[in-house]
Amino acid sequence: MRNRERAASYRDVFAVGEFRVLFGTHVVSIAGDQMARVALAVLVFDRTGSSAMAALTYALTLLPELVAGPLLAGLADRYPRRTTMIVCDLVRAGVVALMALPGLPLWALGVLVFAVPLAGAPYKAARAAIMPTILPGDRYEVGMGLTFTALQVGILGGYAAGAPLVAWLGPAWALLIDAGTFVVAAVLVALGLGAHPPVAADRRPALLASFGSLLGLVWRDRRLRYLMAFGCLAGCYTVPAGLAVPLADQIGVGTAAVGLLLAAHPAGSALGATLLTRLVPPGRRLVLLGPLAVATSAVLLPIGVAPGLVLVVAACAVCGLLSGHDAVAVATFTRTVPDEVRGQAYGLALAVVRATQGLGALLAGVLAQFSDPSTAIAVFAALGVLGGAGVATGWRRAS
Repeated sequence: MRNRERAASYRDVFAVGEFRVLFGTHVVSIAGDQMARVALAVLVFDRTGSSAMAALTYALTLLPELVAGPLLAGLADRYPRRTTMIVCDLVRAGVVALMALPGLPLWALGVLVFAVPLAGAPYKAARAAIMPTILPGDRYEVGMGLTFTALQVGILGGYAAGAPLVAWLGPAWALLIDAGTFVVAAVLVALGLGAHPPVAADRRPALLASFGSLLGLVWRDRRLRYLMAFGCLAGCYTVPAGLAVPLADQIGVGTAAVGLLLAAHPAGSALGATLLTRLVPPGRRLVLLGPLAVATSAVLLPIGVAPGLVLVVAACAVCGLLSGHDAVAVATFTRTVPDEVRGQAYGLALAVVRATQGLGALLAGVLAQFSDPSTAIAVFAALGVLGGAGVATGWRRAS
């Protein structure tokens, strides 16, 4: 019985050599990517003096994953997954290195920025598809929890160290370092990972046709539908990050506190994923998905009543702590789909979650224009509670 299965330890997970490779390359890539994002924003702002252009550059790092990610992720189901990861890393290394060229026209820089996440979609899908095959049983969820924690810590590190490093090195050198991290990752994958050939790749339909089949699979399987719905709820409880600047202005703490507001959620999230996968028995985690989904949004409701710096930071940190259940939902979704479509399924789930986060931030921003940021956060928190209750009920029945 899964409820009685022994929870895996970090020692169990890191005993798997291929996981050490995947985790190491993940950490290296996160560090480089965070610095590159800051470098690009500085580079564009220095050339144009436009905040809008700097924001557009950041948006270009996310848009391709939404538009083409689910289709390109299917490449991880057609070619050996190690080969897919190596090729994607080398392509990204070359593209990022080109960004560092002096005098590069802004339109060319925009094209290159757009290309990096396009190459990243098959890479992420291949890595996600390999994980369940090398980490059996509860090792997989613990491994996913570690990966999720590394991402949040990397984001925190980016907030803390990205700007000072770019200021010291300059944007061009920061971009070249990021390119170097991709080369290092490619070498580590080539030396430490097995081929991991896809299942029945020679009988796979075209990418678009397989994407349609995948949509049908997710729609027919209630568990998959609700697992994806858990991820979509993030569009309600990640709203404070999108409103951090106007919220800081509303509560009278100025821009100096924006970094603190932004860091609160990922700090809590890193701890939440760790606690959930280390302290809660495997079977119990799935039972807790519903209650945690509701509670994650509920803790933000007080912001609409009495917004203040301490309360907002505490609420966002606790929200992040409770959102650690996302790692369990993603792990269960990825493990549930058949191996032959696992890469594309991961790409689809990631695109849907990112789209809902972007839509939530956009709509909350519009609402804040007609009310205030704290009210907008509370409204979306209430929507998250209602939506979470519905998803939790459906998940309980599907399980």
